[in-house]
Amino acid sequence: MILDILKDRFILALTGLIDNPESYSDLIRPSQDAKFGDFQANLAMPLAKKLSKQPREVAAEIVARLKIDDLCQPPEIAGPGFINLRLRNEFLVDLLRKAIDDENRLGVTVIEPSKRKTYLVDYSGPNVAKPMHVGHVRSTVIGNAITRMLQFWGHHVITDNHLGDWGTQFGMIIYGYRNFLDRESYQKNPVEELSRVYRVVRQKTDEPDNEIAAAVLAETAKLHAGNADNLKLWNEVLPYSMDEINRIYQRFHISFDYTLGESFYHNMLGNIVDDLLKRGIARETDGAVGVFFDGEEVPMLIRKKDGAFLYGTTDLATICYRMETFKPDAILYVVDFRQSLHFEHLFKTVRLMGIENIELTHIKFGTVLSEDGKPFKTRSGDTVGLNGLLNEAEKRALEIVQSNDKLGLSQSEQLETARRIGIGAIVYADLSQNRESDYVFSYDKMLAMNGNTATYMQYAFARVRSIFVKGNIDIKELRTKTEKLMLTEPAERALALELLRFGEAIELALRDYRPNFLTAYLFELANRYSVFFEQCPVLKAANDDLKISRLLLCDLTARILQKGLELLGIETVEKM
Repeated sequence: MILDILKDRFILALTGLIDNPESYSDLIRPSQDAKFGDFQANLAMPLAKKLSKQPREVAAEIVARLKIDDLCQPPEIAGPGFINLRLRNEFLVDLLRKAIDDENRLGVTVIEPSKRKTYLVDYSGPNVAKPMHVGHVRSTVIGNAITRMLQFWGHHVITDNHLGDWGTQFGMIIYGYRNFLDRESYQKNPVEELSRVYRVVRQKTDEPDNEIAAAVLAETAKLHAGNADNLKLWNEVLPYSMDEINRIYQRFHISFDYTLGESFYHNMLGNIVDDLLKRGIARETDGAVGVFFDGEEVPMLIRKKDGAFLYGTTDLATICYRMETFKPDAILYVVDFRQSLHFEHLFKTVRLMGIENIELTHIKFGTVLSEDGKPFKTRSGDTVGLNGLLNEAEKRALEIVQSNDKLGLSQSEQLETARRIGIGAIVYADLSQNRESDYVFSYDKMLAMNGNTATYMQYAFARVRSIFVKGNIDIKELRTKTEKLMLTEPAERALALELLRFGEAIELALRDYRPNFLTAYLFELANRYSVFFEQCPVLKAANDDLKISRLLLCDLTARILQKGLELLGIETVEKM
């Protein structure tokens, strides 16, 4: 990546001039205005005081030590000491050729072996006893995008869908099954009927002065204690719920390496509590057991008075199991912001247990809102089901495809295009947000043909690809002609610079696990391409060499758009 190459050259120039030159490398950044060059180094001002010199004098000394003639035109010192850099066209063309020849990675190098890590990404994690809803979108698509980017970057990634398959919700299902089940409806559609039963019981447990809440807890305790009837019922309903959940994942083209639910760890929980008590990390208070932290009144409870375990207990057992089985360098939890205190306490407890050499990160995210600014729910007040959400997105996408179809797509092509557009719209709308912010769910906005949407990005890809159909271009043969590549116009050069920022965008997105940095890059790339296409004739270029050169830029644009969307978990369409 260009920025990394420049940083390395500046670090060499600063070596011997200051201590720890690497700490200043982030002050080398892309220029905000092309008239000042392609990159700008803002090192001189912070170093001036350290070296007891004037900023311009420091800038001149850095430039004198800098060896970048093969990359850049002579650096320019501007203002109080900015160092402006303009890359040589020959250098850009050489990098573009390498990207074109690199079929799978498009010029993005794999990180060196010494920096590769094993990541365990814990995401999605729905409660099995009820259908997935709109709230599961965020964890599912953010976790999937982070997984794909980490893998592309060169890391070893293990994914684990930590299902809620053993909690109070199953006590509700068991109680509801025995008291409110419509047997005929259950035979026809078990998941729908179990969902109805769950809602009935949940509503009744919220009512004052009723005994159902206590009965639900009793059924849950019997399940955990190994009651044969409750276990039999649990084994009966679990496959129905899992089939429904897996159908959702299939629509997103998401799969997991492991699906180890809470039930998997149940037999480990007693030992976890005993170990923490024995080591003095946890202590008993009022009959319950908790881990207390200095300066905090609220502990992390790991066993209740009645002997029941809690989420924290299961999460501790999960970490111990993962450390022993997978030996990860990092565990990432993609879970909404409401669990922030839980994870803060969980990570503190893990450190108290002596587990140090591992990154533990809570990748938190905000809430999906309706246009009234409230959590997205149905008119009846229920959380919107994810299956229905995807169906509606595909339906609306099909209406758009049919109303704008100028290519004469067959019915099957229309349906497939609508599927990709509809699912892609939901995924991109989520990932294009700052993950910690709430966002408003709007079908109209996410399916818009303009603006920062998946629909626009998919259209941009299809638009680029259509050039090759229209010009009857053999793309494989085209890619053998990179010697024709040239940058003659400002719009070509601007597009080239953006194409070569692909790896930088992925690195930035992974720095704090924020996929919106990649969506922002792809949107900017599509816009740069649009300007290029308007200002630089491609099929009607002035001569054949220029035509080939511009077709090569078009091809690389399409490939990077496609790969970038793929890393986000979004499919492209050839015709649109």
